[in-house]
Amino acid sequence: MSASGFRHWWAQRVSALALIPLAIWFIFAFIAHAGADRAAVTAWLASPLSAILMILMVLAGLYHAVLGLEQVIVDYVHGTGARLGALILVRLAGIALAVVGIFAVLSIALAG
Repeated sequence: MSASGFRHWWAQRVSALALIPLAIWFIFAFIAHAGADRAAVTAWLASPLSAILMILMVLAGLYHAVLGLEQVIVDYVHGTGARLGALILVRLAGIALAVVGIFAVLSIALAG
């Protein structure tokens, strides 16, 4: 395994470990707010801890997903141009989704 391959493998494991407590928190929060109205969910997400954890969930989840998709592309997309294009597209999509996710959480958290 090359140094780059090892870093990629290690980053996937670390992001997976970060997602474990975040996913548990998210599942419990989701269950706790099932059936709640919009005002209650907005008030919950407006708390600093909830907003920070949600942003971390968005970032860790998207980072982990991008790493996984990159590995699929490297393994199954043949042709240098197609592979490079797909890798760039996945990275840009991940960045765009992260920006949108953070903006959404901050919009709710700061507008309360």
